[in-house]
This record gives sequence, structure tokens and C-alpha cells, in this order.
Amino acid sequence: MFAEERHRLITEMIAGNGKVTVAELSARFEITRETVRRDLAQLESEGTLRRVHGGAVSTQAVSTREESHSERTTIHSEAKARIAQAAHLLLPAEGVSVMLDAGTTTEILAGLIARNSFNTPSLVITHALPIAQRLAGNPQIPLELIGGRVRGLTSAATGAGTVEQFSRLSADVAFIGTNALHSSFGLSTPDPMEATVKTAMVASAQRVIVLADSSKFERLTLVQFAKLDAIDTLVTDAAPTGELAAALEAADVEVVLA
Repeated sequence: MFAEERHRLITEMIAGNGKVTVAELSARFEITRETVRRDLAQLESEGTLRRVHGGAVSTQAVSTREESHSERTTIHSEAKARIAQAAHLLLPAEGVSVMLDAGTTTEILAGLIARNSFNTPSLVITHALPIAQRLAGNPQIPLELIGGRVRGLTSAATGAGTVEQFSRLSADVAFIGTNALHSSFGLSTPDPMEATVKTAMVASAQRVIVLADSSKFERLTLVQFAKLDAIDTLVTDAAPTGELAAALEAADVEVVLA
């Protein structure tokens, strides 16, 4: 097989799976690992992929890459809607306090809370402006907006003041979003300021429910904000497999499929 054909197939594998390993490419194409590494180096120079230890990942997997709020609303929108609906059914009985993290899936959940009369929280706490805007339209739902310096990319408050306000609370349940969910690294996000807020929210809730579609599985972003054993429930659109499934079971995380 010519190198050009190998490169095309490697590109297709990256597009489909998000990553490849040197070992699997060597076995598939019956070439040496050194030849594989040369192929990956050339494809990286062309901007097709990014090399990592043992293989390569999509250029979309850069640890600091983060889509804007408007971009994220169009990505995996059907899966996010199903996840939000399943999460809404997990709302405890009426009279509980609920924290809502910034994120497009939690924003959909906020809309469901605002439109439905069952299991209405006694208080909803958030630092995200889009979520507050959705909930503010229903005067029957007490809303507390946590302040701070608003980060334009996510339209959410961040900073020491935001973290301090969350640290003084103890909510019944928190619905948390994440940019990545990894078997060993846990939950992570590209921005350090966002990470500190998420860490404070996780620590300030008696029950932590993470909303994450399956595109986040086994991904890594720059800053860890929680280990898997810090969460109680994962609501997602596809069953985790392999190392992630084993890690979630070991951490005693309930998985709810939407």
C-alpha cells in the first residue's frame, strides 16, 4: 500500500474514532512502528492530527480548545435534549435546593424546570446568565444568581468571589456539565477559572449529577475539576465501555441512559 493511501485511511480512522494508536496502525497496515510514526509526523505537519503518547488524536482534542456558547448549542443537540429530559426526571421531590452549572445541556434542563410544575425546586442557584434568564420567566421558582466576573465564552460568572459564594452553600443536588470525562483523569474543562467554580459546586452539593453526552468520553482537557468518585450519577446518551465503564463502576457512579 502506498503512503498516500495509508494517510487517507489514517485520516478516516481519526475522523471516526477521534484517536489512533501506533500499535493498531502497525498491525492493520503490516508496517513497522517507526514507519507509522513517520506517517503520523507528516500528517501532523499537515494539520490533520495531533500526536500524543502512543498514537495520535484529532486536532479537535487540543486540551485548551473550547467552543463558544453559540457553537455548543448546535453540537449534539438531539443527545443533549434527551439527556436534559432524563435529568429532569431525576429531580427530587418538591422543596429541594438545586444548583445548575453553566452549559448547554444544563440550560435545556433549566428550560424544562421553568416550564413544568412537578418537582419544582424550592430554590435554584446558578452562576450562568443564560440559565438564569430561562428561569427568571417563571416567578414560581425562587432563583439565586451567583455573581462574579462574567466570562464571555460561556456567559457564566467566574473568579474568587464566585467560588467563595458557592463554598458557603450546601445544596441538595447539583447538575454539573463537563467538557471531558476520562477513566483516570476524571472530569475536566479547558479553563482554570471555570474549573475552580465547578470544583466548588461539586463540593457544595449533597448529590452530584453530571450531564455529558458520549462525545465527551475518554477525552482530556486542561484542568481537572473532579475525580469520578466525587459524582453520584452520570446522565448520558450511550453506555460507557471499556476502561471508562470499569472506572465508573469502581467509583460507584450510577449511569442513567437517555
